[in-house]
Amino acid sequence: MSGNNVAGEVVDGEQAHAGGVKTYEVRTYGCQMNVHDSERLAGLLEGAGYVRSPEGTEEGDADVVVFNTCAVRENADNRLYGNLGRLAPMKTKRPGMQIAVGGCLAQKDRDTITKRAPWVDVVFGTHNIGKLPVLLERARVQEEAQVEIAESLEAFPSTLPTRRESAYAAWVSVSVGCNNTCTFCIVPALRGKEKDRRTGDILAEVEALVAEGVSEITLLGQNVNAYGSDIGDRQAFSKLLRACGQIEGLERVRFTSPHPRDFTDDVIAAMAETPNVMPQLHMPLQSGSDTVLRAMRRSYRQERFLSIIEKVRAAIPHAAITTDIIVGFPGETEEDFQQTLHTVREARFAQAFTFQYSKRPGTPAAEMDGQIPKEVVQERYMRLVALQEEISWEENKKQTGRVLEVMVAEGEGRKDGATRRLSGRAPDNRLVHFTKPDEEVRPGDVVTVEITYAAPHHLLAEGAPLAVRRTRAGDAWERRNAAPAPAPGVMLGLPTIGAPAPQPAPAGGCSTC
Repeated sequence: MSGNNVAGEVVDGEQAHAGGVKTYEVRTYGCQMNVHDSERLAGLLEGAGYVRSPEGTEEGDADVVVFNTCAVRENADNRLYGNLGRLAPMKTKRPGMQIAVGGCLAQKDRDTITKRAPWVDVVFGTHNIGKLPVLLERARVQEEAQVEIAESLEAFPSTLPTRRESAYAAWVSVSVGCNNTCTFCIVPALRGKEKDRRTGDILAEVEALVAEGVSEITLLGQNVNAYGSDIGDRQAFSKLLRACGQIEGLERVRFTSPHPRDFTDDVIAAMAETPNVMPQLHMPLQSGSDTVLRAMRRSYRQERFLSIIEKVRAAIPHAAITTDIIVGFPGETEEDFQQTLHTVREARFAQAFTFQYSKRPGTPAAEMDGQIPKEVVQERYMRLVALQEEISWEENKKQTGRVLEVMVAEGEGRKDGATRRLSGRAPDNRLVHFTKPDEEVRPGDVVTVEITYAAPHHLLAEGAPLAVRRTRAGDAWERRNAAPAPAPGVMLGLPTIGAPAPQPAPAGGCSTC
């Protein structure tokens, strides 16, 4: 989600844009929750009169640059301050430029950010993202940094305006926060205890999105299938899935990320019996060793995890199951690691997102004995990646000859222009590259293809598509891209109210609980 502003002339050291329009850029790090929060930040800024900086111009050319940070990985601080450092000389040349830092790292570090990077104008946390436009204006008027971190959620983020990244697919939050106490994860301390939305509010948002043309939604939560714990209904999530199945025009429903502890038989039944719930499951394993799982404070064990996988496969034979795995957790022995490899062989994941354990200050695991040497972690990691690569390829080869409905995606295939192909997602979320049909197809449309080749991370349909179905989602994409640019002008203040392309599984910790 990056970009920069339109070219303008410099007047008294400040950038003057055409018509006086101010531009913004949001840089996002972390999990799907952060990606969706960035959509809200963009919506807030556009409601306040800013326009998104166009792609392809120089770094730091936007009037407002917002960093939406993640605190999960060990080098998160270095990455942020390195990026802030590169913007410092640009801001010196353009005094009107503003820099804001939000997200989990901002919630954790608070005043430290403005001490280490005094050129930052605004610091805000995970609980008060709706304050961004006001804090920017206050910093401009008072000419001093504004640091405002709320200790608890001020308003459920879904009530905020949203600038969706996609016209045809959307995130929909069902909850915020997490009640788990995993020893490697700092997120519950930064996002707070789980707070569930009312089911009626969730369904109303989904219906509104479908009315706008969205045909795929992903239900999103830090621990999505724990939905209902806040309202005392253990079957609330399966009921929500079934209710989504009743919404006319909603073609695909996905969810991320569940926790094995809360994955009950009624959820499996709802997945199997609700036609628009896709045959896809992202189920974080983290480790296959019961000893390590206990040290992680993960409430399941290997046998329980594999029994869930077995039940899902029995109910939904073509389901693609993906996972997250951490290698080198403190105290992990070679025997423990072998148990992880065993679990991977048994589960036969379509894909695994693998991470080398890194210390995170503020987490119990960071203080544990038995920290594993970097070279040992790296060697184990490479063995795990090699095994999973082999399994992914074998599982993808099983797709050869299948006829699949692929939802055309935007920006999924980097080589599409050179190969005269398009790309999209199968119902099980596998990436499919296919021959471009003679007739026009748009992102959000559905193409029926036969799979002819499989690689470890994608499928290929080399023959002509068997069918093309133009959809309301494709119409929505076309309307969005045909829309005229917003009229110039800056209107500061809180906006009125307001869809992502399918994302890969999280790039580390935030929603891997």
